[in-house]
Amino acid sequence: MAFRENLLNWYDREKRDLPWRRLAEGEVDLDRRAYAVWVSEVMLQQTQVATVIDYYTRWMQKWPTLQDLAGASLEEVNQLWAGLGYYSRGRRLQQGARKVVEELGGHVPHTAETLQRLLPGVGRYTAGAIASIAFGQATGVVDGNVIRVLCRVRAIGADSSSTLVSQHLWGLAQQLVDPARPGDFNQAAMELGALVCTPQHPHCSQCPVRSLCRAYQKVERGKLLASQSLPGSPDVEECASSTELCQLCAHPTEPWDQTLGVTNFPRKASRKPPREECSAICVLEQPRALGGPQILLVQRPSSGLLAGLWEFPSVTAEASGRCQREALLQELQSWAGPLPASHLQHLGQACFSPLTFLQVVHTFSHIKLTYQVYGLALEGQTPVTIVPPGARWLTREEFHTAAISTAMKKVFRVYEGQQPGICKGSKRSQVSTPSSRKKPSPGQQLLDSFFRPLIPTDSSNLNSMAQ
Repeated sequence: MAFRENLLNWYDREKRDLPWRRLAEGEVDLDRRAYAVWVSEVMLQQTQVATVIDYYTRWMQKWPTLQDLAGASLEEVNQLWAGLGYYSRGRRLQQGARKVVEELGGHVPHTAETLQRLLPGVGRYTAGAIASIAFGQATGVVDGNVIRVLCRVRAIGADSSSTLVSQHLWGLAQQLVDPARPGDFNQAAMELGALVCTPQHPHCSQCPVRSLCRAYQKVERGKLLASQSLPGSPDVEECASSTELCQLCAHPTEPWDQTLGVTNFPRKASRKPPREECSAICVLEQPRALGGPQILLVQRPSSGLLAGLWEFPSVTAEASGRCQREALLQELQSWAGPLPASHLQHLGQACFSPLTFLQVVHTFSHIKLTYQVYGLALEGQTPVTIVPPGARWLTREEFHTAAISTAMKKVFRVYEGQQPGICKGSKRSQVSTPSSRKKPSPGQQLLDSFFRPLIPTDSSNLNSMAQ
């Protein structure tokens, strides 16, 4: 088959040198090979290769075998995974390792069907990748890169996330997979999508299968017709009779856009925007604690979003208000005992008039969470040393190596940036002030300038206003 041959020849020449590929190719022990592939496939879900390389290297150095991972604590797993996102992946990976060690005699199942059925967190794609790459099973795989490649090669214009199209793509992948080199073929298809058949700016001139690609043929035919001023001919993907619509083709209400070229494919239904939530969060610090300044962290529940990770005490809150502050103080006192209420400060940029409060905005897979950031420093008080289970005091150095999310690192950067008499703006779009998120219209600016009182512009007056 020309598609297989062209794709594999290209892969042999152009494939990237990646640590998980080196481990899998050089490992003779099948279980260790499967483990190396398993870890990489889980880490690569929703995460770019460049980000994964360092995490993967450190993971395999710390836990080179399934037995090593099975013996680790969840705290250690979360700590190494911190910053990679989608934290449940690491937890389920360890659960799978423990099942292999404790229930399956230390041996990883060899087929996609048994991998998916027996191991927690292993879905259809991951099972197929492990089975084909580690064990040589001739089974196809479909991920985001493969969806894009196949939808363009076959000019599939229907919603690629629909059940019908998904089933068709899995069947197509199974037909195409090379029985002699299934692992290489699957990796080649994904590599093609990552390097050449990219989402926005594909490099069609470098594509090894462009002569077989219906989307590319459609683009070239359109260019030819335009140059010769000839009437159009039936589209390549118009495969149904005129009396019925092909369920794999684009709907008539979604016509071909010549300016998009092959990026007309694949087509996806518009995603629902993430749910918006607001939280009040506080960095509680003991500047004069024995051994250096310490900050309080509390542990999240063992299930749900960011399960088992550590964070600053927080409460669900409205966008502003006195009730938010009182609820947050009550939450802090439940962990650290009586606290001076007057020391709880809503962090803001005092060099603006009126005071502008800082926010940290972090988007998870389905939630856009806005943190109202507070700070409370226990100056001149007897250090608190005893806290209830689920809380602990950490030095700043310990904080940066703890199992915390990227959102908490953003919050702590805001806290650290608040120095008396200094206004620090953030270059990161995720850290913002309410006023920075929407610029008034020109008409509103004109009205504002007309009614605004005269404000001194010299630095001495400006500083006095900020105090």
